[in-house]
Amino acid sequence: MSLSFERTQSVAILGGGPGGYEAALAAAQLGADVTVIERTGIGGSAVLTDVVPSKSLIATADAAVAISEASDLGVQFFVRGGDGKPSKPEVAINLAAVNKRLLALARQQSEDMRAALVEAGVRIIPGYGRLESRTAVIASTGRGGTDFDRVEADTLIVSVGASPREMPSALPDGERILTWTQLYNMKAMPKHLIVVGSGVTGAEFASAYMNLGSKVTLVSSRDQVLPGEDADAARVLEKVFKRGGMTLLSKARADKVERVGDGVLVTLADGRTIEGSHCLVAVGSIPNTAGIGLEEAGVQLTESGHIRVNRVARTSVPNIYAAGDCTTFVPLASVASMQGLTAVFHAMGDVVIPLERRRIAANIFTQPEIATVGWSERDIEEGLIEGVVHKLPLSANPRAKMMGIKDGFVKIIARRGSGTVIGGVIVGPKASELIYPIAIAVERRLNVDQVSRVFAVYPSLTGSITDAMRAMHVVDNS
Repeated sequence: MSLSFERTQSVAILGGGPGGYEAALAAAQLGADVTVIERTGIGGSAVLTDVVPSKSLIATADAAVAISEASDLGVQFFVRGGDGKPSKPEVAINLAAVNKRLLALARQQSEDMRAALVEAGVRIIPGYGRLESRTAVIASTGRGGTDFDRVEADTLIVSVGASPREMPSALPDGERILTWTQLYNMKAMPKHLIVVGSGVTGAEFASAYMNLGSKVTLVSSRDQVLPGEDADAARVLEKVFKRGGMTLLSKARADKVERVGDGVLVTLADGRTIEGSHCLVAVGSIPNTAGIGLEEAGVQLTESGHIRVNRVARTSVPNIYAAGDCTTFVPLASVASMQGLTAVFHAMGDVVIPLERRRIAANIFTQPEIATVGWSERDIEEGLIEGVVHKLPLSANPRAKMMGIKDGFVKIIARRGSGTVIGGVIVGPKASELIYPIAIAVERRLNVDQVSRVFAVYPSLTGSITDAMRAMHVVDNS
C-alpha cells in the first residue's frame, strides 16, 4: 500500500536496532525521506552483541545436547583405538571457533539489513545521535565530537536500546567478570561459570554453558529461577538444571564479585563465597537515554530513564515516537520491530492497530524452551480475570516419546464459560515455534472448541495443543 502526500514527509531515527530498522524500512516504502543515525551498525546491539549471537550460541549448545543424548535413541558413537577395540569419543567444544562463527553471523546479518535500507533509499549516518529540538537531531562521530550532521524531520523516532546494568561492586573487566555482550571474547570454555542473576538472560546463558560442558553455578536473589514467569515452567527448568549438574543458589544475593588471580570470587550478602573461573553478571539493563536531549525536548521519562510511550509508540511529544528496550513497553526484539512499524504507520496516517501486551508471544531460549502468550495462571489466582487452566504433559505425546522428550508441557488458559483462549504456556523443544497457534487463537479470540477442531498432524507435538483444547470442552460446558 502506498500513500500520497502534498509534500514528502521526513523521518529521522536515532538507533538502527530492530525498532529503528523496521521503522526506516516502512517509512521509506511509504515514500518518506528517511535518515537513520546508528553508532555500532545496523541491527544495533540486538544483532551484533545480543539476540543473534546469543541464540547462535544456544543453537550450538542444543546440538551438543542432541549428540550427548543420541544414545538414548540407540545412536552410538565409537572410534577404533590402537588395539582395534571401540572406545567412546568425547564431545569437544571449540569455543573460539563457536564465537568466531556466531560473530560472523551477526556481522553478516547487520550487513544484510544495511543493504536493505540502502536499497530502499534510506540515508545512514554512522555516529552518536541526540535531539537538538523537537524537529531536529544531531549526529556526531563521537560523544561530544565537533564534527556533526544536523537533520531536520517531521517525525523523530528514538530507538536507542539498552545496555547491561553494572554492579558497582562487580565491575566487568571483559576477561573474567563479564556482561552478556563480552562473553564472545572467550577463547576457551570456562571451567566454572558463575552466573549472577536468574532472569531470562542469566537462565539462557546458564543453560547454554551447562550444555556445552562447563560447570555452572546460578545465583538467584529470588526463590525460583525466572521470577515472574509461569511457576510450573520454572520448576521444570530447575529440575533440568539440577539433573544437568548445575548448582542453584536461591535467595542468595551477590554482594561483590572480584577477580582473584586466574579466577573470580563471588561474595554473597550472607557472607558465603563462591570461587569460579569466570562470572557473568546478568542483573538487568538500563536504557541508553541519558544525555541525548530527550528531557530538553519535553519527552517524559520514568525514574529508571525509560521513555513513556502509549500503545502506538508515541511519546509525550506528538511528533516524537520511541521503540524498543529504551521504552516502557515489553523489552523484546519482536516488540521493538512492531513498535517501529506502528510508529511510522501512525505518524504517516496509515492503518494502525495499537499494541496490546496480552497478545505478545515471548520465548525463553533455555533447554527446554519456555514460550508464553496472553494471560497467565497467576493472573487467574490473583483475581485479575476469570479463567480455567488445563495442563498436559508432553510425556503423554506420542511424537515426544519417539523423540525421547522427557520434560515439558502444554498449558492452555481460557475464559470461564465461553472457552475463549486467553493465554498459554509451552515448555519443550522449539516452544518458540509451537506457541504460534496459541498466539493466533489469543489474537483472533478463538475458543477451545474452534482450535480443537483444527487438524493436527499425527504424530506431532502440536497434537498436544489440540488435545489440551479438546479436554477443556468438558470444563467449559460443565
